[in-house]
Amino acid sequence: MNEAGFKKLLLGAGIALILLFYLSPVIWMAVVSLSKNADFLSRGRIEITCENFKNIFRERTLYFPFYLKNSLIVGFFSALFATLFGGLAAYILTRTDSRLKKILMVGVLAVSMFPQISLAGYLFRMMTSAGLINTYTALILPYISWCLPFALWILMGYFSQIPRDIDAAALIDGADRFRAFSRIIVPLALPGLLSTFLLVFIFAFNEFLFALMLTTDHNARTVPVGISLFEGLHGELPWGNIMAASLISALPLILLALFFQRYIFKGLSGGAVKQ
Repeated sequence: MNEAGFKKLLLGAGIALILLFYLSPVIWMAVVSLSKNADFLSRGRIEITCENFKNIFRERTLYFPFYLKNSLIVGFFSALFATLFGGLAAYILTRTDSRLKKILMVGVLAVSMFPQISLAGYLFRMMTSAGLINTYTALILPYISWCLPFALWILMGYFSQIPRDIDAAALIDGADRFRAFSRIIVPLALPGLLSTFLLVFIFAFNEFLFALMLTTDHNARTVPVGISLFEGLHGELPWGNIMAASLISALPLILLALFFQRYIFKGLSGGAVKQ
């Protein structure tokens, strides 16, 4: 075997190992969700069934459809507003030459480094006093605040690549600043905005701590918390139902990543520039 063939063999083996490493949890989750008994390894045989998938939609005590709906709603609006506010702030900051810009950016980054648990008690008391516990608003507002620094930093890098001459030309032609932003800059920055939206959506969809603390029942509880509270009739853990629910919950995120990976990569690489 020549050197080129040996390199291809090593590359193929490396790719296969990486795929096996990352896909093995998903494969195991799918196998358990399709098995009649979660302890099929000790039994030495596996019985394939779709009952677990039927149960999570049929059993009213599991409330899985409510959890999935709540996660989609909370994730969508959190990503929408975080991307909107982050985009407006990033555009303004990239179009100004203030000396305070770098100080502001460092301050935003520093604030975002506080761990979630350090804010949990204050956030719970604030939402309780406002009467927002167990509502979508109680989750959407913290998620927007938590993701804004992330969205701002990504979009700052992307907007900084768009020449200011484009704004100047639009203003000369009679457009105001908002119209120049919405009609010209936004279409040019669409890959960055879309990648930011998807990443914030994934974060909000998967977030656990705030969703556990700020919700009390299926009316606002999201998928991660709902699945963690799955319980059988006698207190046992229904692993088949848990894995089936986890697999279905992961499908929207997997499909988003597959269909929009080009925009995600383009948006993130576009933001990876020096300010």
